[in-house]
Amino acid sequence: MPQHKFHSKQKEFLNFLIKGDHAACSKIAQDILNTSTLNNLYEHILKKSLYDVGELWEYNKISVATEHLSSAIVETILNEFYSSIISKEKINKTVIVACVENEFHQIGIKMINDIFEVNGWNSYFLGANTPTNELIAYAKNIKTDMIAISLSIYFHLPILEKMIQQIRKEFPVLPILVGGQGFRHGGKNILLKYNNVIYKPDLKNTELFIKKRNKNG
Repeated sequence: MPQHKFHSKQKEFLNFLIKGDHAACSKIAQDILNTSTLNNLYEHILKKSLYDVGELWEYNKISVATEHLSSAIVETILNEFYSSIISKEKINKTVIVACVENEFHQIGIKMINDIFEVNGWNSYFLGANTPTNELIAYAKNIKTDMIAISLSIYFHLPILEKMIQQIRKEFPVLPILVGGQGFRHGGKNILLKYNNVIYKPDLKNTELFIKKRNKNG
């Protein structure tokens, strides 16, 4: 689908999203998925629409209730499509996906979870505000191959760094994949201090990273 078509569909989706029309949003999402890729649906329609909703709320053009409803609709759409997108061909790799402690915006990391699932990984979605000690305990229990963490709020960067430090004490070389909206304001340089911490800016680059990892073992 051409880029201008995504733009048009995204504006249409956003309009229905703000109105709270779940059925219309779900239909647009399904149409995109039928004619394009999951990555394009997530990146150009769902993610872009949520960013637009956030900006509308920041400028007092929509209410908190509308913002919450919009997020709920998008998260429900993700759950609607889950059974149809996960790969039937599993590889012997596991990943734990979670948000930074004290964060409650879990839609972005849910999309990352789905991208791992599409590419055959066994993905364990711990979601929002998982205490780091609980995350580490779970990682030990399932012997994970990777941990993926989302940072939605820039000012929580010190919490992310503390999480990385705690994980590194228990898993000195375990790959830690990080990303999220919070990095739009900077902070990527902090990650350079830590071995095998990988930053990916969006879903496309994350999927390319996963595919390369699958190929190289």
